[in-house]
Amino acid sequence: MAGKVWVYLDHFKGEVHASIWEVMGAGQMLADQLGSSLTGVVVGSQVKAIAEMAFHYGADEVFLADSPVLEDYRGEPYADIVSKLAKENNPAVILFPTTTRGRELAAMCAVDLNTGVLPDVIALETEDGSVLATRPVYAGKVLAKVKCTKMPQLITLRVRSFVKPEADPSRVGTPTQVEVLVNEESIPTKVVGYKQAEGGASLTDANVIVSGGRGVSNNPRLTPPDGLDEKEVEIWRAHEGFKMIEGLAEVLGGAVGASRAAVDAGYIPYERQVGQTGKVVTPDLYIACGISGAIQHLAGMRTSKVIVAINKDAEAPIFKLARFGVVGDLYDIIPPLTEALRKRLGK
Repeated sequence: MAGKVWVYLDHFKGEVHASIWEVMGAGQMLADQLGSSLTGVVVGSQVKAIAEMAFHYGADEVFLADSPVLEDYRGEPYADIVSKLAKENNPAVILFPTTTRGRELAAMCAVDLNTGVLPDVIALETEDGSVLATRPVYAGKVLAKVKCTKMPQLITLRVRSFVKPEADPSRVGTPTQVEVLVNEESIPTKVVGYKQAEGGASLTDANVIVSGGRGVSNNPRLTPPDGLDEKEVEIWRAHEGFKMIEGLAEVLGGAVGASRAAVDAGYIPYERQVGQTGKVVTPDLYIACGISGAIQHLAGMRTSKVIVAINKDAEAPIFKLARFGVVGDLYDIIPPLTEALRKRLGK
């Protein structure tokens, strides 16, 4: 029988990342194809509930490393624990979500285990007893099929690229307790605090994203306050424009995104950037407002299920990717669209 398929269950202080059950579903699919079983790995403090929930989502066994010293995620102790478990149990595959923590942990474990990582994978299949992964390359213009020739094969899965399975509460089990030998003094990094990121709902988790670009600042009909210079007027108009973007996102229950041009111009914080150097997203609906469609931006959102573009320039590259395109001034289009949706959705 092929080695087991493992899934690292990512969480923040006991709150499971939404994508992890998608990863469990992908893991179950691989385990079935390989004729193997599915194992969950949970590391943290007071996280037994996560381990028990993993059985509902298909795990045949779960390793649980639970200790107060692991309350805050830090790469060194988490990687040490996952790597030690892997060396002792020889899994064939370890899956991680492509989150900030998941990417870091996969890379650190790869070093410890002398293997490689297949990052940001959007599809999985098996071939001759090993995993063949599909991932975007060249800014998403090409899909490459790749495999790791060493064991275990470490793979990070792009958020919202796999189907979340239905939980089965009748599936229960007892987690295997893992002895935690690490102590606080041996960990080189310390967490001194947390700060809430600006910008509202998470881009990577959102079903709907409404993004704005440089065009958001191009509304000469807005009268700025007196005493502003040219650049200050531009930013003031952009801020007013993003309020309009936020209104549409709010009605749709979505998140606000932005192009790199809008971020670089100071219109909106970096945390909202979608693109090759920002967030890579896969929402069900992506609405691009005043975004021309530079290749760097397209790399971050081209896998969205449905793309709608609103732009005054009928030749803008974004229209080549969009399923629906509206040519016109976004200030003439978004307010009535928002109001119509508000009435239709009863908000």
